[in-house]
Amino acid sequence: MLEKETIVMSVGGSLIVPDGIDTTFLSNFKDLIHTQATTHSSRRFIIIAGGGKTARRYQDAASAVTELTPDDLDWMGIHATRLNGHLLRTIFRDIAHRVMITNPDEVLDLHPSEQVIIAAGYRPGCSTDLRAIQIAQRVGATKVINLSNTDYVYTDNPHTNPDAIKIEDITWTEFRKLIPDEWAPGLSAPFDPIAAREAEARGIEVAQINGLKLEALADYLDNRPFIGTKIHL
Repeated sequence: MLEKETIVMSVGGSLIVPDGIDTTFLSNFKDLIHTQATTHSSRRFIIIAGGGKTARRYQDAASAVTELTPDDLDWMGIHATRLNGHLLRTIFRDIAHRVMITNPDEVLDLHPSEQVIIAAGYRPGCSTDLRAIQIAQRVGATKVINLSNTDYVYTDNPHTNPDAIKIEDITWTEFRKLIPDEWAPGLSAPFDPIAAREAEARGIEVAQINGLKLEALADYLDNRPFIGTKIHL
């Protein structure tokens, strides 16, 4: 049997739950993945869900009542990713593996014929970005797609700084200068610093793409010029 190309994709919670659940995004995303999975029979998709506003609302509510540890905050974020992951698994139920995975090692137990596999957070200490990199390493994928609500990686947060400059191509060394050195629950960064270090060590390319512009994702998947940022060695 022809070996499938594995596409590993981290879907930010800001796309799934920007405030309320974005059913327009979910519908468009479902259509694209269905088309890709059926048109390219040699591809399979592993999709990791982020936590989004769901995570932050629970974290903020608990913090308003009592003092929390970083582990407390992380666990609420992890369970938010699992709720969002179950949402994704449900909308892809006709082509997705029947069980969402959390431990990256679980991907090794799945048959290569699985078209879509949904994953979510595992343990405290990092975001789902790291899980995407770990899964990519385990299945031999050299590229990871990071879907967020921005077009590019920028020199600063474009949502708060209108003078932020877009970056279309950047090395991991230069990228890591733009982000904090350490992970903290609720950290807002284009890519988790722990995941960035691991991706650099493994030589994995990450494509930062705006999930609200799914034509850019389709372009990247089909090796065409795309709107977004490549981060690489």
